[in-house]
Amino acid sequence: TVVDKLLAEDALIIGTTNMDEFAMGSSTENSAFGVTRNPWNTELVPGGSSGGAAVSVVSGMALLALGSDTGGSVRQPASMCGVTGLKPTYGTVSRYGLVAYGSSLDQIGCFTKNAADCRYAFSIFQGNDPKESTSATTTLATAPEVAELSGLRICLPDEYLDAQSADPNVVSSVNELVELLESNGATVERHSLEFLKYVIPTYYVLAFAEASSNLGRFDGIRYGIREQEKSSLKSLYTTSRKEGFGEEVKRRIMLGTFVLSSGYYDQYYGRAVQVRAWMEKLVAELFKKFDFILGPVSPFPAFKLGEKTEDPLAMYLADICSVLANLTRTPAISIPGKPTADGLPVGLQLMGRRFEDHSLLATAAAIQELTEYHNLRPEKYFS
Repeated sequence: TVVDKLLAEDALIIGTTNMDEFAMGSSTENSAFGVTRNPWNTELVPGGSSGGAAVSVVSGMALLALGSDTGGSVRQPASMCGVTGLKPTYGTVSRYGLVAYGSSLDQIGCFTKNAADCRYAFSIFQGNDPKESTSATTTLATAPEVAELSGLRICLPDEYLDAQSADPNVVSSVNELVELLESNGATVERHSLEFLKYVIPTYYVLAFAEASSNLGRFDGIRYGIREQEKSSLKSLYTTSRKEGFGEEVKRRIMLGTFVLSSGYYDQYYGRAVQVRAWMEKLVAELFKKFDFILGPVSPFPAFKLGEKTEDPLAMYLADICSVLANLTRTPAISIPGKPTADGLPVGLQLMGRRFEDHSLLATAAAIQELTEYHNLRPEKYFS
């Protein structure tokens, strides 16, 4: 549906880009087509799972690229590649045509050079779709193209900056944006949000469980690899799932099957559903006091290829700042902030209220009118 809407406006679809298999990854290293490299330093990852899409924009191949965001898969590569990445409110963009990973978490988003382009693209492909059962019917709140920063109330969670994994360069970039906002009349308050310690376990229990269910259809009958000469249905299933999935996908399916199994369903999946509902209430209350939640997209900039592939937990922790928006179905955007001392991009995240995507985009546009970080590009592609 999203592609159809873009084609209806005479957009040119010039190709598909590399990504982690079934969107399961944070580095675009889990792909049957090989790894994708970061244009700022080809020894580094571009982020994931939609790393190829982010690379296509920062390297000048495209003005707009699409990606799916289940736990940060648009915002994280946008952060590590230095482009703008939007994850809209859940349900505002049709998922019809998207291969599901986590149906209650997935949302199609986009990559652009700046928030103004992002707003234009979003205005084209958002909207209710009768072909998609989770498509929202709520009308989005209107907002000017560029917001006034004066008077905004912004929450900055302590946990994002005090995390053990937080890189000093990332903390410095966030603090610079705080100073910019305050100098333009916004109020930024540090708050401890203790529930943030539960976001990673809650997210991954739910995501793995939904992945286990959604990928059950890849059995060699209708979807997946099918080898003709199999002696039994069981051997067909076994071969299809053994040879048709990569290691990370198999890991997530097995863990998802475990948390949904008899005897563990209530202990893991049922409890995660309850914790998610609790978080949604807490965030809704928070947005009665604040207009936005500010933080980094990732606690660290782009890392070396292969650095975290042997440690899945370290890879999962890359999502610690991004998954809250998916769990609470709120919109979030990644915009480039002050780069690291080595010149690597750092993405800063704003989360907004549900169905106030235009306000979020307008605020991001206002910030980008006062900064130039979104105009930085790898010189070798633009010399």
